[in-house]
Amino acid sequence: MNTNIFSQFPVLETERLFLGRIEPVHLKDFYEIFSSENVMVLYGMYALTEYKDAAWFIQRFNESFAARRSIRWGMYLKSNGKLIGTCGYHGFSEMSSRAEMGYELNEVFWRQGYMDEALKAIITWGFSVFDLNRIEVLIYPENQASEGIALKNHFKFEGLLRQYAYFRDIYQDLNMFSLLRQEWSDV
Repeated sequence: MNTNIFSQFPVLETERLFLGRIEPVHLKDFYEIFSSENVMVLYGMYALTEYKDAAWFIQRFNESFAARRSIRWGMYLKSNGKLIGTCGYHGFSEMSSRAEMGYELNEVFWRQGYMDEALKAIITWGFSVFDLNRIEVLIYPENQASEGIALKNHFKFEGLLRQYAYFRDIYQDLNMFSLLRQEWSDV
């Protein structure tokens, strides 16, 4: 795992997206995403109800990068600069060259290929620059759209983790998916 990536926030580009640091100037767009019950029920948190909570979240993402604990990109439309989602890595295991991937998207932009486009970019970056050997993603069993994106990107279903996490005041089951570098390089 290449920890030198934390010296400067990496910027990625896709056909329609610019992936970069989430800045306070994007608070309104960020709040629009994280205040949606439809988005947050699948994120494992209650929807935000105040802008100050969104500001805290942005600050936390940036502090976690500075502390080398995670990297969370904002997904910006190249056409107008609007923040439409976030994606990134957390839960690093340096010894095992492993990280967990997470993501969410403003529901206005669901089913338009944006998340698939962003994930292809960060998966490529994760294996080729961050030097990961394994990328994991934990998905609610009822989140068929997220499962579809994982499978489309060649992740393998490993199993159901029963009552794995405590989200939204109850223990939640999560499905574990993973992608290994050797599988990715074979694609």
